[in-house]
Amino acid sequence: MQTQETLKRRMNSTKDMKSIVKTMKSLAAVSIRQYERAVESLTEFTQTIELGLQVVLRERQVPGSAPITSGGKTAAVVFGSDQGMVGQFNDEVALFAVQTMDKFKTRAGERLFLCIGDRVSVRLEDFGQPVQGVLRVPSAVSGIGWVVQEILFILDAWRRDESVSHVFLFHHTPVGGSSSKPRSVTLLPVGAQRFEDLGKRKWESRSLPWYSMKRETLFGALVRQFVYVLLYRAHAESLASENAQRLAAMQAAEKNIDERLDELTVQYHRVRQSAITSELLDITAGFEALRTDGIA
Repeated sequence: MQTQETLKRRMNSTKDMKSIVKTMKSLAAVSIRQYERAVESLTEFTQTIELGLQVVLRERQVPGSAPITSGGKTAAVVFGSDQGMVGQFNDEVALFAVQTMDKFKTRAGERLFLCIGDRVSVRLEDFGQPVQGVLRVPSAVSGIGWVVQEILFILDAWRRDESVSHVFLFHHTPVGGSSSKPRSVTLLPVGAQRFEDLGKRKWESRSLPWYSMKRETLFGALVRQFVYVLLYRAHAESLASENAQRLAAMQAAEKNIDERLDELTVQYHRVRQSAITSELLDITAGFEALRTDGIA
């Protein structure tokens, strides 16, 4: 049987662990909101870019467009985590990426994987997929822009040196509460149907738009911004989903800790009561012995 001192130490250790879990839970809750606000802030910026593309595409023709060929390698940017306590977060997005890439029927030598997060890169390698690049996950919203710039730099190099023709994004997206699910987004080539829909969209204002710079130059700049927004949104949604799953994991851990603390408290009181009873019995037995000897 465990002693009172042993149980007391275990209770104190459990309380310390609960304090850590509560802190992590609070940090996760705060982080979720800041990444959600980052996604919300993209709405007006995205609308501005789409309005610019709508102006350029009024002639219903994509400048400098070329037919999409089936040749070239396929690159995948997979957003995961560097830290644990996120449940099946990395396993789900890694498996989803591999299964989706398998549908494209691309051979192993025609795939390039860029991972955002060490843990998701390990999961991909467990699935037999070699990873060509790994970037660290930022710890705050301010770091998302830097990671996106690094991704664009690597993708430009792959398009130039590895003949990459298609790029897909794989990341978790929130679906309400603490739930999320993996999704895929086509980054490159930018879909012609998307531009066609913008070109057909009705201009809401009475003032007709006008621009002075070269049409091809303006179109290229807007497309680059459009690609940047897709990457930024994917990363922000992934980070929001990661912290949502971490919050759920911390809530489950806190519940388990409370249950364990209750068990230890019951054991402690039982051992303490047993010790008190034993002491009382010893006192009673001693008193009876003294009385029998005529001392008491």
